[in-house]
Amino acid sequence: MLKFDEMYEKLTPAGAGQSQSQSQSQGRAPGQDVRAHYEAYAQWLSKQPDDVMRARREEAEMIFRRVGITFAVYGAKDEDGSGTERLIPFDLIPRIIPAHEWASMEQGLVQRVTALNRFIHDVYHDQEILKAGVVPREQIEGNAQFRPEMMGVDVPNNIYSHISGIDIVRAPDAQGKGEYYVLEDNLRVPSGVSYMLENRKMMMRLFPDLFSQNRVAPVAHYPDLLLETLRASSPATTAEPTVVVLTPGMYNSAYFEHAFLAQQMGIELVEGQDLMVKDNFVYMRTTRGPKRVDVIYRRVDDDFLDPLAFRPTSTLGCEGLMGAYRAGNVAICNAVGTGVADDKSIYPYVPRMIEFYLGEKPILNNVPTYMCRNPEELKYVMAHMKDLVVKEVHGAGGYGMLVGPAATKAEIEEFSKAVLANPAGYIAQPTLSLSSCPTYVESGIAPRHIDLRPFVLSAKTVQMVPGGLTRVALKDGSLVVNSSQGGGTKDTWILEV
Repeated sequence: MLKFDEMYEKLTPAGAGQSQSQSQSQGRAPGQDVRAHYEAYAQWLSKQPDDVMRARREEAEMIFRRVGITFAVYGAKDEDGSGTERLIPFDLIPRIIPAHEWASMEQGLVQRVTALNRFIHDVYHDQEILKAGVVPREQIEGNAQFRPEMMGVDVPNNIYSHISGIDIVRAPDAQGKGEYYVLEDNLRVPSGVSYMLENRKMMMRLFPDLFSQNRVAPVAHYPDLLLETLRASSPATTAEPTVVVLTPGMYNSAYFEHAFLAQQMGIELVEGQDLMVKDNFVYMRTTRGPKRVDVIYRRVDDDFLDPLAFRPTSTLGCEGLMGAYRAGNVAICNAVGTGVADDKSIYPYVPRMIEFYLGEKPILNNVPTYMCRNPEELKYVMAHMKDLVVKEVHGAGGYGMLVGPAATKAEIEEFSKAVLANPAGYIAQPTLSLSSCPTYVESGIAPRHIDLRPFVLSAKTVQMVPGGLTRVALKDGSLVVNSSQGGGTKDTWILEV
């Protein structure tokens, strides 16, 4: 019996019911009750001929390839030795979330991102949370993402993470029912929103009838909300401040997204060499002469933004940019130093931040986390590594982590040595039974594990489009959804009431 816990009522252990002989099912297993919000879609899916679905899948791949919706895989090589660019696999079957679940998740996201922005402002100003002992001072001052250059610097609206990508997973709670947990906070330069938008366009192109049969909340207005957020962050008083997207260039893994968002917002895509600083103001070089820039939506890491302030050999940023920023003459989104709050060693403290700054209980819970820097928790992790997911605190993209149940004895031994050599550099979490969703794979329809990255926009208000990027682990039984590790993406439907 196939068990898709997103579609059916009962959440099941990871990897359950995934035999090849069963995967030909069209999504409905005998004796299981379809969750109410999937009922209409399940009925539609059961009537779709396999050859039609395969043809739609091939059409989607052809269009994505033609448009150039790719990502680069660092470290991977083609036969000629060059780096690889790959299509992000797109799954035809959407992930569907009912309105009431989204409403609760949205409240939790607003609460969380508000507290995180309060925390970052506090870290670079009065440090009340450190003085109160809620977050250990050494966790901040010893953090590689802490930027002393930002101490005392005021930023517009006191907002540091204007665009936040919060990774959400659904897993069984103590009663065995599905609950949404925050797995990770991405506050520096979160990526993936272009795939959310392109996935929706593709679904509407391939299956237009589905959108007349289902009340799916729209996401196409995200670029408008993003531009509104960026403009609201401008230190200039002009009605239409000049906003640019700063990219490292065409060889960056997310370059498609940089170009896509600039085009969608109708603003300039620039590289560091296109900018200059004069008298603490930033200008963009144009054919008509220099044009003042008020807001930079940067997709470049802190270290590369300004060779005078950070890495002197960097050619990706603009010399003098930090001087203009500290003078309050340009906004950088997300703010410099934001990474201090999305380090995995800071993640366990977010529920306490919510209580400290907002006086509220967290609406969205963290995944239980062991901090290897604490001797007792390290002892537990070392004794149970085969059952845990162990992550580097600065790791990203699915790298620098060990999934214990899927690792060999040799891999566990090697990772154990790395953890013991630098305990403060690692955290560990239980291996969650991530929810699974029907996914169209080579053999037909089968369960695959998923997560969700909603994109939260913060300026004078906090807002978001309903949904986000659903990432899917396409390898049978895998819990790693990252594109760099072979993961794909799905359209995410929030059903309107």
